[in-house]
Amino acid sequence: MKYIGAHVSAAGGVENAPVNAHAIGAKAFALFTKNQKQWFAPPLTDDNIRKFKENCEKYGFSPAYILPHDSYLINLGNPEKGPLEQSRKSFLDEMRRCELLGLTLLNFHPGAHLQKMDEESCLKQIAESVNIVLSKTKGVAAIIENTAGQGSSVGYRFEHLRHIIDLVEDKSRTGVCLDTCHTYTAGYDIKSPEGYELVMKAFDEVVGFKYLRAMHLNDSKKDLATRVDRHDSLGKGLLGEDIFRCIMNDPRMDDIPLILETPDETLWKEEIVWLYGLNINYE
Repeated sequence: MKYIGAHVSAAGGVENAPVNAHAIGAKAFALFTKNQKQWFAPPLTDDNIRKFKENCEKYGFSPAYILPHDSYLINLGNPEKGPLEQSRKSFLDEMRRCELLGLTLLNFHPGAHLQKMDEESCLKQIAESVNIVLSKTKGVAAIIENTAGQGSSVGYRFEHLRHIIDLVEDKSRTGVCLDTCHTYTAGYDIKSPEGYELVMKAFDEVVGFKYLRAMHLNDSKKDLATRVDRHDSLGKGLLGEDIFRCIMNDPRMDDIPLILETPDETLWKEEIVWLYGLNINYE
């Protein structure tokens, strides 16, 4: 079964995210558990936590299909000691917030070397950061999102994702979130059914589908291999319909959160209906 949703607002408190997800007909959702543009935030209150869990239960959202995203400020591969320690501290805070909410996944962008170290060293530092934080928490998996490779970001090659996973000590608590826009603009041609199958075969050979824990479903404003991260609404960008039809009819994408991060939130409800309509087995 496919579990589709969107990255919904948690304005006014995390407890509002499941309410907002239900309003658009979602079966999954993503959220920020705090302001994504700040390093730290006030702790979650007992009231926040209780109401979040109550609303998830009320609307039928299991933790398996909720994909919180960490702060955009965090760079677990930062080559500078001070900012690296701040990133690790903030990532730990994000993990602990997920623990309190009863969540089991935390999606993160791997990081960037800022032209101050080589990619391999950056990947090693990211894995070290994950190991430090996992050793201080329990029950929440660190889900690495593939990137478009914009700027000095790593994670745009499947080999990068595998390298991080290889260095993570507790592999039961790590995994990958594939973003369709990022995958395409990083250089993987997933537009056609034939291209999709080739790319998925490569992903399985390099990373392995057992590590695929989530997907972001986004169209792209930029073309293949441009390494620019610009999402578009479904059907309005350069990816076309075939890629989403392939995903919706691929059993390997069952039972994981499939999350829209498309730019026009007024279209989310329509996009969810459209995606389910592509699934020939959907009832």
